[in-house]
Amino acid sequence: MIQDAYARLQEVAGPVSRETFDRLLSFERVFKKWAQRINLVAPSTLDDVWERHILDSAQVVRLGGDAKKWLDIGSGGGFPGLIIASMIAERPGASIDLVESNRKKCAFLQAVVGELGLPAKVHSKRIKDVHGIIRAPEVLSARALAPLPLLLELSAPWLEQSTVALFHKGRDYRQEIQDSTHQWRFDLVEHPSLTDAQGVILEIRNLRRI
Repeated sequence: MIQDAYARLQEVAGPVSRETFDRLLSFERVFKKWAQRINLVAPSTLDDVWERHILDSAQVVRLGGDAKKWLDIGSGGGFPGLIIASMIAERPGASIDLVESNRKKCAFLQAVVGELGLPAKVHSKRIKDVHGIIRAPEVLSARALAPLPLLLELSAPWLEQSTVALFHKGRDYRQEIQDSTHQWRFDLVEHPSLTDAQGVILEIRNLRRI
């Protein structure tokens, strides 16, 4: 069972050390404890946290290449932010900023960062309130946060610089892209999700307002 999980992780995320795999297993244990007390994800998905949330999040690290500076907005239950933090922990100088306005979820994020020794900083603020605080990262991520037009608005201060966005999206992503083109121009690559047959990860660069 453990070997199957390790193999599946590498299938989704590329080469991953055993130490990173062990860190993710530790995260899963801590997550399930906290999820009994506060609402971190949809209850219907708690029986399959590994595939539905951890592996779904892990695939963005492969798409981010060798990036060391990350930003995750609307970090919520830690997906993908804490998974990214777990997977870049062995990269010298790597770090991720996690932005979340819900105080209970921030307490969870901070507890995991401390317990697992992750290279992450938690910002208990609204996204718009950190625009002037967090410098442009190499990669910005978000999962299950908002429709694409709003995501672009929230991310614009970073994406209008050199930052690349990696956004998880579900079956309605084409309509969201269409809706976004009324206000924005951007370079787009659609990466099929390796964990959700109807999902994609949108890679967005060179955002500019019309």
